[in-house]
Amino acid sequence: MRLSVEDLACRRSGRKIFSGLSFAIGPGEAMTVTGRNGAGKSSLLAILSGRLRPDAGRLIVQDVGDATLPERLHAVGHRDGLKAALTAGENLAFARALLGAPALEPRAALDRLGLGHALHLPVAYLSAGQRRRVALARLLVCARPLWLLDEPTAALDAASQAVLAALMAEHRAGGGLVIAATHHALGLKGARELPIAPPAAPAPADDDRDVWA
Repeated sequence: MRLSVEDLACRRSGRKIFSGLSFAIGPGEAMTVTGRNGAGKSSLLAILSGRLRPDAGRLIVQDVGDATLPERLHAVGHRDGLKAALTAGENLAFARALLGAPALEPRAALDRLGLGHALHLPVAYLSAGQRRRVALARLLVCARPLWLLDEPTAALDAASQAVLAALMAEHRAGGGLVIAATHHALGLKGARELPIAPPAAPAPADDDRDVWA
């Protein structure tokens, strides 16, 4: 799979967030999206996942057959998207059945994240870091080439961050793509950086009023 973005622009609530954004990413590549809070990192991922319409520009996807871009990606955002009343295993089984292209069984996916013991525990009983690991385990239950990750290390301890880095490396080694919005290093070797800066503020208008000393 290859993805090209040309002159992408985003507007939220009438305010321009970013414009003129262009990049391309192919099999085995990774890109980190950086910028201060509110720069538009999450908005970019929302556009790529199909949850937000761009204000301008276009997305070009190659080598996906008849599938649409949203059908070829996994997105893990700030919110874990888990059903609190369901167990960790039930959440993953639901995702596996819904998304198609099944890969690991829920137990195996949780084992990879060091959370196999939580298979039958309701998600409501899990800590923030454990819930994050369940959300990341969704990446493993269905085979999709593009991973869109928004602050993926949030609430993870150092050991879990190392596990995530290994999973991303494995995904890339198999030809997968990773785009991650982050404020922190993710251990993505050879990843390119896409900095997003807010639009420049307009220059102040000339002021002809008298200035009193």
